[in-house]
Amino acid sequence: MSIIEELGGVRVFVSDDRVNGDGDAVQLIAQAHYEHQAEWVALTADALGEEFFELRSGRAGEIVQKFVNYRMGLAVVGDISAKLAVSKPLRDWVRESNQGRSVWFVDDLPTLAARFAG
Repeated sequence: MSIIEELGGVRVFVSDDRVNGDGDAVQLIAQAHYEHQAEWVALTADALGEEFFELRSGRAGEIVQKFVNYRMGLAVVGDISAKLAVSKPLRDWVRESNQGRSVWFVDDLPTLAARFAG
């Protein structure tokens, strides 16, 4: 399911559609941008699958790179604390991403709205 939300003044395409790789990411970006004029995509952590959070798989890199290349923000929404607890590289990447302007990891949509507004 996908919807458009106005969060903190930013048009966001919110989706829980499964993203299995860079091809799915490009389709999602095109849908968000061309059909809905969204500036960001918010995906549930579940939509990205377990492999996304296993950094050595390369899936996170290929998906995130598409968002960066197409200048579309990506917010990963959901509680990933269990994944962070067992992976220092993932913790480091999430912390660094959250300091940037392209990819954010947030617990929920109100937290994302607050980041946009703040």
